[in-house]
Amino acid sequence: MSNETRHEEGPPDPEELLRRYSLRDSDLGTAPSTTPATGRQRNSQPAEYQHKRGRLRVYLASAAGAGKTYTMLNEGHRRKSRGTDIVIGYVETHGRPQTQAQIGDLEIIPRKKVTYRGVTLEEMDTEAIIARHPKVVLVDELAHTNVPGSKHMKRYQDVQEIQNAGIDVVTTLNIQHLESLNDVVASITGVRVRETLPDWILDQADEVELIDISPYALRQRMKHGNIYPQDRIETALNHFFSEGNLTALREMALRRTAEKTEEQLQQYMTEHGIQRVWAASERVLVGFDARPHTRQVIRDAWRLAHGLHADLIAVWIEPQGYLAFTSKLIGWLRYGSKAKQHREEARRHLEEHAVLAEDLGATVIRTKSPDIAKAFVEIAKEHQVTQIVLGQPARTRWEEILRGSMINRLLRLSTDIDIHLVPHSRNELEER
Repeated sequence: MSNETRHEEGPPDPEELLRRYSLRDSDLGTAPSTTPATGRQRNSQPAEYQHKRGRLRVYLASAAGAGKTYTMLNEGHRRKSRGTDIVIGYVETHGRPQTQAQIGDLEIIPRKKVTYRGVTLEEMDTEAIIARHPKVVLVDELAHTNVPGSKHMKRYQDVQEIQNAGIDVVTTLNIQHLESLNDVVASITGVRVRETLPDWILDQADEVELIDISPYALRQRMKHGNIYPQDRIETALNHFFSEGNLTALREMALRRTAEKTEEQLQQYMTEHGIQRVWAASERVLVGFDARPHTRQVIRDAWRLAHGLHADLIAVWIEPQGYLAFTSKLIGWLRYGSKAKQHREEARRHLEEHAVLAEDLGATVIRTKSPDIAKAFVEIAKEHQVTQIVLGQPARTRWEEILRGSMINRLLRLSTDIDIHLVPHSRNELEER
């Protein structure tokens, strides 16, 4: 589905959302056709898998060591004791004796060996799991990035293929691996999490269970050597596992679980005719461009939309006419002979930012206009937008004289829409 088609159709109605995200009990075997805005197949079942789609249960925690894997294995034993055909697809014990012992007599699907740059590594064998076809499979570390050369880049994509084969999946995830929280986690902990997954993976899960633990108790586990080896404990306690960091991560996990519970309650009330509540009074529009700062802008806009239970629309407006000419002129003055290379890099960054917005569930609109501010306002009014989120302008004074201030013009044109400006980080300003 093209972006232009999505623009014309607008956001789906509640009944379409129920169908798309398989929220009705009767729809659990029906796969959604696409992700909210990408057009990429998310849950479609290949022809060879003529099964009801498997369910996804996620054990969510604030940090490593909370007990996700142990709880998942315990769940495996409970189900096996009830006669369920269950196997371990992938479990990472990290050398923890209690977790290793919890595996017990659960059947383990051997891992697949993958050679990359002369080094042989082990990954989950998705094909072997599907060939074995148990009722339930346990898969640890949902946000894991597979070895280059694997069939899928990310483990959650392997999980989707397993679900498409009609196999239920029980898995684990730490809150810091959600893409929308990447900037927040980095600002709090000082650590940039590299392995992330799109938030819609958690949103579409059939069950999300919080594995909660207080920061004090988690730090005690760390001190007792139950999480990391002895030589890493002191560093971990003084940095990522500080009490402040763990408290913030715990709050994120609690809030996200509460949001999922609220969605499930609304689903139940709708299905049983108790009440129909669809919060559609707020809509958030975020403008994106090629600047690195845009990733933070999109994430901030997503958090605003998520907190307001609002639709998110991501817009890129390509300048035309005089604005297009001045853009090329500024590029030539700034980059000289490398201006063409810079434009190619900018185009690549635009595509990356569009994919990020899509992964966060935004409807992406691309258009052209000789008046960017006016185009923003027209799109905002067409979609009844109440909030606009933009990145802080980074033009020099002479560039602003040459092109004018888009923000000032936007303020004059959009008197009834709230406008939010996301400031640049200090590092980005220094790089400029």
